[in-house]
Amino acid sequence: MGVGGQQTEAAVVFSWEEVQKHCSRNDRWLVISRKVYNITQWAKRHPGGSHVIGHYAGEDATEAFTAFHPDQTFVQKFLKPLLIGELAATEPSQEGNKNAAIIQDFETLRTQVEKEGLFKAKPLFFCLHLSHILLLEALAWMMVWYWGTSWTLTLLCAVMLATSQAQAGWLQHDFGHLSVFKKSKWNHLVHKFVIGHLKGAAASWWNHLHYNHHAKPNVLSKDPDVNMSGIFVLGSVQPVEASSWKKILGPPLLVPVVFNLQNLNVMISRRSWVDLAWYLSFYIRYFSCYVPLYGFFGSVALNLFVRFLESHWFVWVTQMNHLPMNIDHDKNRDWITMQLQATSNIEKSFFNDWFSGHLNFQIEHHLFPRMPRHNYHLVAPRVRALCDKHGISYQMKTLWQGMTDVVSSLKTSGDLWLDAYLHK
Repeated sequence: MGVGGQQTEAAVVFSWEEVQKHCSRNDRWLVISRKVYNITQWAKRHPGGSHVIGHYAGEDATEAFTAFHPDQTFVQKFLKPLLIGELAATEPSQEGNKNAAIIQDFETLRTQVEKEGLFKAKPLFFCLHLSHILLLEALAWMMVWYWGTSWTLTLLCAVMLATSQAQAGWLQHDFGHLSVFKKSKWNHLVHKFVIGHLKGAAASWWNHLHYNHHAKPNVLSKDPDVNMSGIFVLGSVQPVEASSWKKILGPPLLVPVVFNLQNLNVMISRRSWVDLAWYLSFYIRYFSCYVPLYGFFGSVALNLFVRFLESHWFVWVTQMNHLPMNIDHDKNRDWITMQLQATSNIEKSFFNDWFSGHLNFQIEHHLFPRMPRHNYHLVAPRVRALCDKHGISYQMKTLWQGMTDVVSSLKTSGDLWLDAYLHK
């Protein structure tokens, strides 16, 4: 037992000072509901990946644990062998820099909305969403099969396929967050079908990256969405830090993307044969449909153009809620404060909801990642009231403002880097 741990008849107890010492790659402890767990060896077997659980090493992970796990009783059987003690009775339930009142109020809100059934999905909503994706896929192919492959029809086909791909992206996101079915295994199965067969990507790849993003959004070295210093510098901290690398590595465009290469190694090692079969089925289906019409190279070109259109749709929607927000190193804040510093909302409308897959309610999605998206608007007023009570900024923008903020934030980051690079 290290310094700070005390043996009592009931249990081994620890101080926060002792827990916080165990935060390295080879020595990881964390706290859940005042219980202390040693996850050092088990982290490699964590279904969500070692990175996402490792982000909370030396910290209280209670709020993240509650947010990500729908069946906490089931998860307890994995935690029990890792239990090494609990916090001393004189210790607070969370670190001293976290606001206990905010944590308590948010837990009360989460319990209330769960009792009201806002974590229960409406099957018809998701069935209709899947149906309109399949309909777009079918109509796109039937159009060029029946009327021919003219430039006009091919362009229309590409737009329809890109729309289908974008909407499938939002749908796989729902299943990936376990927000549709009550049982996780059914969410995982349909997630593999949607992201694999309908989009041609791997579920394990998405899970690894996306759950890291949710665990520590906009946190440098922890959120893969903002660790692009080899290509871009984001926020106000990263540009200044990147400028100091110039004497060793040159400008940011020449800096190796070490974090992303590490992620690639993890993704390759975690990619199962099941994922491989699912996303290969996408390409088998696609080329079976379009090679007879466009030939092999024409089909490849069409697919690349569809990906080009859909990727722009995806990037603008996902980044307008995050990129203009605070991007910094981990400050170990409470769940609601951390999420609100990194997210903002776009106004509700029928188009905005459809266009963004309800990610215009990014704040509510990040606070309640397992909540079905059709319920975000129901909890949003209460989240805003909670933020107002505790003086937390709750940002709401128009769709146009959200997109222009992406451009202005990139310009600001670029100006900061250039100034620091030239004058530091």
